[in-house]
Amino acid sequence: MLTISAAEVDHALTFPGLVETLRTAFRDGAVQPVRHHHTIERPDGAASTLLLMPAWTDLNAAGTSAGGHVGVKIVTVSPDNNAIGKPAVMGLYLLLNGATGEPEALIDGQRLTQWRTACASALAASYLARDDASRLLVVGAGALSPFLAKAHSAVRPIKTIRIWNRTPANAEKVAADLRAEGFAASAAIDLDAELGQADIVSSVTITTTPLIKGALLRPGTHVDLVGGFTPTMRESDDDAIRLARVYVDTRAGATKEAGDIVQPLASGVLKPEAIVADLHELARGQKKGREGAREITLFKSVGAALEDLAAGIAVYKALTA
Repeated sequence: MLTISAAEVDHALTFPGLVETLRTAFRDGAVQPVRHHHTIERPDGAASTLLLMPAWTDLNAAGTSAGGHVGVKIVTVSPDNNAIGKPAVMGLYLLLNGATGEPEALIDGQRLTQWRTACASALAASYLARDDASRLLVVGAGALSPFLAKAHSAVRPIKTIRIWNRTPANAEKVAADLRAEGFAASAAIDLDAELGQADIVSSVTITTTPLIKGALLRPGTHVDLVGGFTPTMRESDDDAIRLARVYVDTRAGATKEAGDIVQPLASGVLKPEAIVADLHELARGQKKGREGAREITLFKSVGAALEDLAAGIAVYKALTA
C-alpha cells in the first residue's frame, strides 16, 4: 500500500486535468451514500465534526469489475484549530481495490480535499461563469483559497484576483503567495465594493451571517459558495438566492447539509424545483448552464464522495504509472 503525501498529491495533479477527471466522474457516476456527520462534543463546550465519506465505482453501470475502486475519506473539522495555528480540517483518504478490497493507497486527505473541492467549483464555473469572466474575488483566506484561485483561473481567462478576509494580513499573505506563482493577486479591504466588480465570487468561509449580498452583485456574476457545510452556516443572503439561477453539486447533499440551500428552502425563498441542476445533470448535458450574459448564477458545493474517489484514483494512477 502506498502512503501518499501532500507534496506527492501536488506532483500528481494539474488543475485542468482534475477538472476534466471530475467532469467524467459526474457524467459516469459512482455509488456515493450521503456522508455521515457526527458531532464530537468537548468538555470546554466546543465541538468538532467527524465526517465519513464513502464511495465506490459503480460496477453495475460499468459492466465490469476491472479497474474498480472503493474509497473512504475520514475528516475532522475543528474550527478552534485556527487559534493554535493548525488547519481546521484534518483528514485521510483510503483507496481500496474494488474487486478484492485490498488497500492500495493512504492519501493526505487535506490536500486531496483542497484539490477536488477547488476543481469541482471550477467544473461548475465551466458551465455557469461567463466565457469572458476575468475578475475573480475570493472571500476567505484559509488553506483552500489559493486552490480556488488557481482552479478558476484554469477554466476562465482570469486577469485579476482579489482576496478578502476579516483579517487583512491573512488576505495579503494569500495574495503574496499567488503573486509569487505569477498570478495578478492583491488583498481587498472593502468587501461590498468588490462584490459589485467581480465576475466570479468564490466564497470559502464558515460564517453563519451572510457575507455575499445579492443586491450588490452586478448582472452576469457567477457566485461559487464553498465554505458552509452545515444547515446553520450560510455565506449568501436571500437576495442572492432570489436573483440567481441556483445550482448544486448534488441535490441530496446540498438540500440536507448546506445552509445556503436548506434555509431558503425552509423559508420559501427557494422552491425545490428552482434548483436548476446538479453537476451530474450538467456533465451529462441533461440540464443547461448559463443561458445569457446578464444572468446571475449561483453554485453551492458541500462536497461529494465521488469527487474524492475520482481524485484519489487519479493520484494513485499517476504515481504508479
